[in-house]
Amino acid sequence: MTATTLEPDTHTRARSGSEYAGQDSQNVLAGVRRTDFRVIAQHMLSLMMRNVATPGFLFEDPVEPGRFSAPGCVIAAPSFPANSPGVDQDYVFNWTRDAAITAMELAAAGIPVRPNAGVEPLEDYVRFAAICQGNAIPTLAHACFTIEGVSRPWTEQNDGPALQTIAILQAFAQLDEPTQTLARQVIGRNLDFLADAYRQQTTNLWEEHSGYSFFARSAQLRCFQAIAANTIGIPVPAGCQEAIDWLRNALATHWDGLRYLSLIGDGTPPADPAGPGYDPNIDIVMAAIYGAVPVTDTRLLATAAELRSQWADPAAPTVYPVNLADERLGIGPMMGRYPGDTYDGEVSDPVPGGHPWALTTCNFAELYYRLAAEVRGGGALPYDALSTPFFAQIGVTESTSTQNAAAALEQAGDQMLQAVIYHSDNLELSEQFDGTTGYCRSVSNLTWSYAAYLSAVRAKTGLNVQG
Repeated sequence: MTATTLEPDTHTRARSGSEYAGQDSQNVLAGVRRTDFRVIAQHMLSLMMRNVATPGFLFEDPVEPGRFSAPGCVIAAPSFPANSPGVDQDYVFNWTRDAAITAMELAAAGIPVRPNAGVEPLEDYVRFAAICQGNAIPTLAHACFTIEGVSRPWTEQNDGPALQTIAILQAFAQLDEPTQTLARQVIGRNLDFLADAYRQQTTNLWEEHSGYSFFARSAQLRCFQAIAANTIGIPVPAGCQEAIDWLRNALATHWDGLRYLSLIGDGTPPADPAGPGYDPNIDIVMAAIYGAVPVTDTRLLATAAELRSQWADPAAPTVYPVNLADERLGIGPMMGRYPGDTYDGEVSDPVPGGHPWALTTCNFAELYYRLAAEVRGGGALPYDALSTPFFAQIGVTESTSTQNAAAALEQAGDQMLQAVIYHSDNLELSEQFDGTTGYCRSVSNLTWSYAAYLSAVRAKTGLNVQG
C-alpha cells in the first residue's frame, strides 16, 4: 500500500486481504475524511458487547465443545488457532484485567436499567467475578480463567484485583441490592489480598517478565484512592493511607532521569528484570489511563515523547513504515508496545519490532484528550524541560496560548483515532495493525481494543456513549 493510492474523499475502500497474512477475506477501510468519533463509538460499543456473555448469549469452548460460558464472562477475543490462520494463541478466556476494563465501559455506557433491577451485564460481571475469585489458584491475582470461571494455568498479576475493584465501584449504582451485597464481598476479598500484595513483585502488564511493575503500582494506587474516597459503605482498610503514600513513593523510583521504567528489580542482580529493548514502554502511558499517574506529570510526558518518536520519527530504527505513509494523509501515528517487541499473535514466529496496536494507540490519544481537558479547565500547561519534546511533537511551544495548546492536543488525539478507524476492518478492530501495510492482524475483534476506543472518545467529548 502506498499513500498515493488512497483517496481522502472516499468513505470506505475495500482492499484485498491477500497481502495480509492470516486474513482470507477482504478488509474494508474507513475513509480518511473526518468522522464523528462519538457516532462510531455506538458501533464500537456493540462490537465490544459481542464478547460479553449473557444468559441468552453463550460462548462454547472451542477446545472442549459442550462447555459453555457463564453469564458475565468477558472473552479477550473470539480468536483461537483453528479459526485464525497465522495465529497460535487462544483468546477465548476471561482475563481479569481485560474484563475489568470492559466493565468500566459498560458502566459508562448508560445501558437501560431493568424495572425493579439493575443493569444486567454489570450484575452478570459481578457474579462472574465472584465465581472466579472462588476458583482462583494459586492466588486472588490469578490473571486468566476459562469461560466457566475456572483458573487456567497462567500468571499472577497484581493489577487485576485493583482494576476489578475500580470497575465494580464505577458500576455499583447500577446494581440491584443483592448484587451490591455481593459486590461489597468481592471488593472486600480484593482489598484483603492487596493489603500485602501491593508491596510485592508481580508479572507485568504484557505477561512476559516479573518485577516491580509501574502499571500494577499505578492501578493499585488508584484503587486505594478510590476506596479511601468511597461513599457507598465500603469499609476503608486501616492501612489504606499508608498504602497510598507508599505507592506514590514507589512510582517515583521508576524514574531513571530520562523516562519512567516499566519494570524494575529490588536492587539485586539482575537490576533490569526485562533486559534491554523494553523501555520506553507504552504501559507507562496506560498507567495514566487506567491508574493514578497524573497526565500533567512531566516525567510521564517525557516518556510519552520518546514513545511517539521511536515509532514515528523517520530517522528512528524502530519507525513503523505505515506511520510515514499515514503522515502524508494527516493521520496517526499508531503506537506499539516497546522497541524490542516481537509478538504478532504467533509466538512461534517472532517479528522483530512488533506492530502497532489499536488499544495502545487509543490510550495515547486519550492522554492527549485528558491533557487538553486539564488545560481548558484552568490548569497551567505543564511545560518544562522534561515535557518540551512532548509538546514540540505537536507544534506547541512555551509561548503557545492555553487555548491553542489545548486545540493542538485534541487534534493530535483526533489524528491517532482517525488512523485506528481508517485501518480497521470496517470498524472491526484486531489486536494489532501491520507495521508496514496497516492491515489488521493478530487476533481479531479484541475486546480491549473497543474498550480503549470508547474510553478515548469519552475523554474527548466529556460525554458517555449511550448503550
